[in-house]
Amino acid sequence: MSTHRNRNVAQLLVSCLENEGVEYVFGLPGEENLHVIDAIASSSIRFITTRDERGAAFMADTYGALTGKAGVCLATLGPGAINLLLGVANAQLDSHPLVALTAQAGLDRLYKESHQVVDLVSLFRPVTKWGDQVTLPGSAPELIRKAFKQAQTERPGATFVILPEDVAEQPADGDPLPVNVPRDPSPSEDQVHRAAHVLAQATHPVVLAGAGVARDRAMGSLLRFSERLQVPVATTFLGKGVFPDDHPNALGTIGFMVKDHANFGFDRADVVVAAGYDLVEYAPARWNPARDKQIVHVHRTVAEVDANYTLAVGLQGSIGETLDEIAAARDLHPVGGGIPPVKSLVREELEHGAADDAFPVAPARIVADIREAMGREDIVLCDTGAAKMWMARLYPTYAPNTCLISNGLATMAFSLPGAFAAKLAFPDRKVLAAVGDGAFLMSAAEIETAVRERVPIVILVWVDGGYGLIGWKQDIHFGRRAAVSFDNPDFVRYAESFGARGYSIRAAGELLPTLRKALDDDAVSVIACPVDYRENARLVERLGALEEPI
Repeated sequence: MSTHRNRNVAQLLVSCLENEGVEYVFGLPGEENLHVIDAIASSSIRFITTRDERGAAFMADTYGALTGKAGVCLATLGPGAINLLLGVANAQLDSHPLVALTAQAGLDRLYKESHQVVDLVSLFRPVTKWGDQVTLPGSAPELIRKAFKQAQTERPGATFVILPEDVAEQPADGDPLPVNVPRDPSPSEDQVHRAAHVLAQATHPVVLAGAGVARDRAMGSLLRFSERLQVPVATTFLGKGVFPDDHPNALGTIGFMVKDHANFGFDRADVVVAAGYDLVEYAPARWNPARDKQIVHVHRTVAEVDANYTLAVGLQGSIGETLDEIAAARDLHPVGGGIPPVKSLVREELEHGAADDAFPVAPARIVADIREAMGREDIVLCDTGAAKMWMARLYPTYAPNTCLISNGLATMAFSLPGAFAAKLAFPDRKVLAAVGDGAFLMSAAEIETAVRERVPIVILVWVDGGYGLIGWKQDIHFGRRAAVSFDNPDFVRYAESFGARGYSIRAAGELLPTLRKALDDDAVSVIACPVDYRENARLVERLGALEEPI
């Protein structure tokens, strides 16, 4: 029986959040969630008031991605809840644990047409793993425990709990439920032998490593597997850093919109070991178009069904343990057919860009300067757009979750609020948001949140006065552009109006020292850097002419 008397459902719900180890709740107050806000004010949880519910959801999304613990965001009913949806869907498709809490009108209004009422359960269910509405006062502990368990259990994602206004005020008797953490099973011995047999027959095996490797903390096992068998490793955009890009067996990142250097490892591959890879990260049709590769699926979950992802062997369980057991299989010797010189080609491209003094600044020069300014464990968030393509291709990444990219939903505007959450999670690391000018102005109000909360982040705006990625694709498809151009404010004055620091880059040589200064300062900084995206067309032309290296 509960030891707490005279508390309401909102207070019980917040007690359940504390029991789950929640440190932060990101969101906005509203009339219908006042009781929850008041309960949080009396708890150990820090409430972060954001300027937009989308920003709150992106913060929760990034916090979950970096910590493995569900990030929590809160909104009121109707428009507030609807605004949360973008970040919630992003967490779901990128497999980040998130719990969304929303208010709702009282139960006495839900059966009829009523002010600000929409069916939130039906709205959230298509973009989440699970969720429900609190209708009985005593159900809050079970609903909150299930929301966190579902969000954090492989494959992680988003869940939601909806609290009607009148239920929040009702007396509640009950206590939070004990937190339990499921343990992944060991791989089947028979399946390990089958996988080892497939690899023993391979001539050109390759590993495709996804974000699941980071979630399972299996980076060491992946490294041992690659070195023991001399198999090259490519990572998805979401998996950047699970295998260090400076390792001799690294193929780099695969997922660009046209064939890139890393694709050569797959063109000739006869066996693909898909480790911690989810199909949403990079469609199998892109790397197995002829459906002729033998696929060894190593994951904590069963494989998704896809005609281009038919398995030779499937192993479900601990990714790290599975890779170690396959590598240790008797009579399995190094099977690699040689490592294509992809890494050197990417390095040459980056080094050439680093020496480019043109202005506006070449994209590869921006990537090179960011890498030079950031430490191996520092965190950069790459927003969706042309900047993402350059960063994903060229930015050398050495540790998991140090280069974050939205590539499931591939939404714009996540990086600025995400950087705020990243700095909360890792205050001792430098944090940079690399964002195009289009995405920046979709989320720029959260600069005020960062300034108010004294969370120092750096926002590097790639300025081209347009939706560069869409223009890039228009160039490819139509040879002309339409509806992608816009004007910008004075970014320096705009940043300073929030109390942040603003910098404008006027020569290529100014970027690196400005980045270093801003990253060393204990302040929120915005750096506006004009970028020359004419290089986009040249890149596509170069990649289209690529021939497989010998």
